[in-house]
Order: sequence, then structure tokens, then C-alpha cells
Amino acid sequence: MISKSTIDQIVETARIEEVVGEYVPLKKRGANFIGCCPFHGEKTPSFNVNPARNIFKCFGCGEGGSVITFLMKHEGISYPEALRKLAARYNIEVEETVPSPEEQQVIDEKESLYVLNSFAQKSFSEQLLETEEGKSIALSYLKERAISMESIDKFQLGYSLADATAFAKLAVKSGYEEKYLEKTGICFRTDRGQLIDRFRGRVIFPIHTVSGRISGFGGRILKKDDKIAKYVNSSSSDIYNKSTVLYGIFQAKKSIQKNNCCYITEGYLDVISFHQAGIENIVAPCGTALTELQVKLISRYTQNIVLIFDGDPAGINATIKAIDLILPAGINLKVLLLPDGNDADDFARINGGSFVKDYIAKHAKDAVIWKTEKLIAEHGDDPVKKTEAVKGLIATLSLISDTILRSNYTKKCSALLEINEATLISEINKIIRKQITGKSPETENNPAPTPTPILKPQQPTPASGADEQEKNIIRLLLNFGHLKISFPEEFEDENGATQIKNKEYSVARFIVEEIALDNIRFEHPVYDMILGMYARLPEKEEFLNVNKLLQSNQELLRNAAVELLSPRYELSENWHAMHGIHVPMEEHDLKKTVEQSVLHLKKQKIVKMLEDNMQLIKEAQQSGQEYDHLVAQQQKLENIKTAITSLLKIDILR
Repeated sequence: MISKSTIDQIVETARIEEVVGEYVPLKKRGANFIGCCPFHGEKTPSFNVNPARNIFKCFGCGEGGSVITFLMKHEGISYPEALRKLAARYNIEVEETVPSPEEQQVIDEKESLYVLNSFAQKSFSEQLLETEEGKSIALSYLKERAISMESIDKFQLGYSLADATAFAKLAVKSGYEEKYLEKTGICFRTDRGQLIDRFRGRVIFPIHTVSGRISGFGGRILKKDDKIAKYVNSSSSDIYNKSTVLYGIFQAKKSIQKNNCCYITEGYLDVISFHQAGIENIVAPCGTALTELQVKLISRYTQNIVLIFDGDPAGINATIKAIDLILPAGINLKVLLLPDGNDADDFARINGGSFVKDYIAKHAKDAVIWKTEKLIAEHGDDPVKKTEAVKGLIATLSLISDTILRSNYTKKCSALLEINEATLISEINKIIRKQITGKSPETENNPAPTPTPILKPQQPTPASGADEQEKNIIRLLLNFGHLKISFPEEFEDENGATQIKNKEYSVARFIVEEIALDNIRFEHPVYDMILGMYARLPEKEEFLNVNKLLQSNQELLRNAAVELLSPRYELSENWHAMHGIHVPMEEHDLKKTVEQSVLHLKKQKIVKMLEDNMQLIKEAQQSGQEYDHLVAQQQKLENIKTAITSLLKIDILR
């Protein structure tokens, strides 16, 4: 394990503009650098590199982070791998901490499994290319499927001899322990204790991690036998879980980033044939249906996915399931069902890359619209079937977290289905409430307020004012919390006369104390967490080291810090000289900015309290309960609101 002192040295030494500049052409703009984002396709630069903070932020796709995060995302490598790469670049000696015996055992176990898998891959490749059995059976099969020698080498394909113990004997003879042969899943033990090769008589497809190490294998049988599974995969181990890996991700990751799109297909040969056709941004699940973890892995490289499945019933069912799995991740999803009788392997091999690319561009459909049209085609005029179809679509629409996008889809789908839009929205909201509260739509009378916006029929969805005010407060804390602002305070001198002098406070201390004074709690969980960090600072530490947030292992916290520390627009250094217009910067009148921001936050909270109290008054009126105290509370809140508004107006006029 890399020591903390080494990590600190790497973070302090590595310059983000130097590292990013090796991958992205950057231009100086003010104190920062800009360029075209490497994580999504764009022609107008929106990728911002901030040397002072040592962070990057793309205002197009939203990606952002530290120099370490950049390498992890761009190279598809782990945190330790990114650290080691930076250490090598800056000639920093990596100091390793001594792990505990238990930790070392886990490290050694995993490394042993990887080493054995690497040995197995080389052995399987030799058995494919250098044995008579491999050449006559497996290599001839691959040639029949038009798999080139370049692809065999690129994907490290192999063959496991039909002899049930051939590999087990070879591995043991080469010094590998039997327990690791079982743990990798390459071999299994019979009831009689004999070690048997799992992949005997099969073509081997190594499954790589994003960094290129072999975590497992898939094997295809070559003889026809209905009693034997056509494909088998490695069993789960400390380094292989079929729910978290994707076949071809190592070979595809750079192309996915370059094209800002990932194709997902069904099988190993589908992936290889697409590569041979010149289309490399494609992956496939490893013998299982698509999972959330696999979608999350893809989202590291792109927010655009196209599902390419067979057009048979199995392919249609797989597509429908995948749509409902992918949509909650906020992915832009399209669907392409291949013509009858075609699978992705045949389609790419027969038609070639240019035709396939054009076909995808012309025929790939928006996933939600495709599902809607599919349901319409299936239900016909049968009202019962149509009702079931609509319910299925409502469940899909409820998975879309972006309220504006969900609203647009709802409008489009209501027109296609000839269903009143308000009815669809009402049913969608019921499902969302159930997901949030855990209560069924029928029994839920008073759903609790939730952070997930729920659309009201035929009304726009406003942005959360509370979130915006909270966001601004945290932005001020992160950017200016360490700066000082002063306030006039009265005191009596030694003669008893009243005097006034300025007393300094840090911006962080002023904000935290003002918010605590009125016992305000933030609604946004991440902003509330950051505010809590400032509130818990020791008295002598009046501001937070934002680098701790930028290096946090909590992704939401890290992303929020990057966003709030990255101004989207920056005035040119020559602005005043060119235009004769002076634009005051926030820090030039920081006291006013901070005071107004705190007042706006308080006003927003008072408005919310007024709305909640008025609802209580209405409920008390309807139930015949006493509500004089609520009316008094309403008047008190109105007075506070008026006072705050007055202060804001005076400030603005002044």
C-alpha cells in the first residue's frame, strides 16, 4: 500500500495542466486553461483546467476532479495505478506502508490469482496455435467464423485441450498450487477429489479488466451436445465477478471516449467481429444480463449507449430489461434491433464497417420512444392489453430522474398512446412517491417532502430555490472562507465613552455563526455535509483545507467541491482596457456579497416555513381544530420576511 506521505507528495508535486496537456491541447485563458473535453465529443472548448486548485471541470458533460481523477477516468485505471503513474512521471519514490498480515494475505491471494490467469492465457494460446488438436479443431472453427489472426492476438484467444486434466497437470508441474487452480475457477474438484479442467475442449475468450489484467475466462464448446452448455465462464473469485466486468472493455475504452458512445451487444464473437469491421467502441456482458455495476463502468467513459441486440423475442426481452436498468443512471440510451435472422457477429462480418455505421445512425431509436411504439404495436385496440402496456411504460418513465427530460418524454408518449398527459403524470408521481416513502399509492395520504421533484400536471417544474441558495453559501465558503471581512462594533473606552472599531471575522466563521444563530439546516445532503465540516472546525482553524474535499473518497462530496471551485466564466485580463467597462469582482466587495447571500438564504427558508405553516392552517380549518397559534406564527414569519426584504432592498439601493 502506498504511504500517506507519498500520496501527499504526489498531490503537491503533480501539476494538472502538465498532465492533462499530454492528452488535451490546452490554451491559456486568464489564470486557467481551456480545451476540448476528452470525455465527450465537442468542437467548442468547455473543458477548464484550474492550476491554482489543481482541478479540471468540463461544463459540457459535467466531468471534473483532480489530476488523479483525470488519469483514472482517461486511462481507465485504479487509484493506486494513477498514483504510481504520476510518481513515475515526477520521479517520486513510492514508499510502501507495511500492511497487516491479514491485509498482506489478501493482496498475495489476489496477485496469485492474476499470475495464474496470465499463465493460463499463455498456455491456452499455445494450445490453440501450436498443437495439432488446437489447430485442427479450434483454429479451423475461428477461421470459419472469419476471425483473423490479428483478432486472435488482440483478444488473446486460446483453446483448452479436450483431455480433462491436461491444464491442471501442466499448472501443477509448473509450480502453481492446486488451491489457486480452484479459486480462479479454471479447474474444479470432483467428488472423488480429482482436479478437472473447467474449459476442456473449448475455445477460450480471456476476460480483461479495464487495465488489461485477466480476471477470468469464457469458453465455447465446439461439439454439438444439448446436454452441455454452449458457453461457460469462470466461477466467481476475489478477482472475477461477472456482474462487474464487461467483455472487450479494455480493448474498447479509448474508442468509447473518442466516439463518446458505447455499443452493447450480446456475445464475445459479436464484439470481435465489430472490431474487425473497424468499430471498436463495443462491449458485451459476460454470460449474464446487463447489471447496474456494468452500466456504471461504462459511464466512466461516456453518457451515450446504443443497445445492439438480435430482433428475436429473446433479444427484445433483453432490450426491454436493459432499458429499465440503464435509464436511472441518466444515460442517453438508444436501441437498435438487428434485422430478422441476423446477429451482431453476422451483421458486422457480412456488411462491413461503413454500412454498419450508417445503419446504426439511421435506424437506432431513442429507447423510450422505441418501447412506446413496441407496446402500441403489441396491444392493438384491446383496452385491457393497452392498460397493461401503459402501466409498463409509466414504470419506465418514473425511472428518469431528470424532471425536464421526463416531462418531455411524458408529453411525447401521451401523444403516441393517445392518453391524457395529466393522467400519465399523475400515475408517474404515484410510483415516485412509493419509491421514496415506501408506501403504496393507494394508502399514502400525506407523502413526506422529498428531494426528488415530482411533476404537477400541465405546470412547469421550477428549480429548487433552497438548493440554489445553499449551493451559493457553500461556494462562498469554499472559495472565500479563509478571507477576512470586518464589521463595526461598539465598545466603551476607559472613560466610559462609546467608541466604534472594526472587528475582523473570517468569511467561514461569519457564515457558520449566522446560520447557527437561526438554527438553519440545509436540505441538500452534500451541502449540509460540507457546512457541518466547517461548523466542526477547531476554533483555531477557521477555514477548511479544500484539498481534503478534492481528494475525498466520497464521490458526491468530491464532485460538489470541484463544481463549486470551478467558475464557468472568467473575464479576460484585457477586458477593462478593451471595453472601458469595470466589472467588480466578488472579493472586492466580499462583505456585501456574503451578507446578501446569507440574507437570501434566510429569506428562502422563511418562505418555505410560511408555505408549510399555511398548509397547517388549511388542514386545521378543514378538521375544525384550533389554529389561532398558527395564525400568530404566520404573522411573526411575515414580519421576519418583511424585515429581511427591507434589508436586502437597502443593501441593493445603497
